[in-house]
Amino acid sequence: THLDERGAARMVDVGAKPDTSRVAVAQGRVLMRAETMALIARGQVPKGDTLAVARVAGITAAKQTSALIPLCHNLLLTHVSVDFELKEPEQGQDAPAVVEIRAEVHTTGKTGAEMEALPAVSVAALTIYDMCKAADKGMRLTDIRLLRKSGGKSGDWEIGD
Repeated sequence: THLDERGAARMVDVGAKPDTSRVAVAQGRVLMRAETMALIARGQVPKGDTLAVARVAGITAAKQTSALIPLCHNLLLTHVSVDFELKEPEQGQDAPAVVEIRAEVHTTGKTGAEMEALPAVSVAALTIYDMCKAADKGMRLTDIRLLRKSGGKSGDWEIGD
């Protein structure tokens, strides 16, 4: 628990836990106009290469999670990847275009990497918004969630379990 005997917030002591290999994968989506995604795909967003900047922002967010989320432990991350898939709406549909974001974080330690994967996706999505807001202020960040995690006392978990 993150509460001490007086009910005050505290960081959990994980010192006695064994180090284990841990992986967390998170996903999120940015919904936008098809024209906005076309600018991203063609590299014509005036601020620059949107996905390259968003990838670096997501990796940086994973590395800085303990500075952002007060009770998270500082983890030594061994791998962070942030990837994107551009999904155009089907012909004749009024559905938005989608940039799907997927972050995968690896560590060997006493606590999991879920809280590093989720900010990686979130900050990558915010960066896409920032890079493209002049073209499309109506973009929506949505469906940010953990897809799977492995390692630790609670073992493996995958969405749908």
